[in-house]
Amino acid sequence: MPKMRTDRGAKARFKVTGSGKLMRRRAFRSHLLEKKSSRRTRRLGREAEVTGGDARQVRRLLGI
Repeated sequence: MPKMRTDRGAKARFKVTGSGKLMRRRAFRSHLLEKKSSRRTRRLGREAEVTGGDARQVRRLLGI
């Protein structure tokens, strides 16, 4: 049986921490930033944890 390949798109979008948590970027930080408050853009700059059923799917895509 062949080896499972890592999904390259998922590899670029997610990272696994030392403790095994999956981290992702937040949405709404790419453009039209002038109208968003500084507080909001700072918050969106932080990474977030992938939760629930999404985490299961992402693990499958990463081959974890």
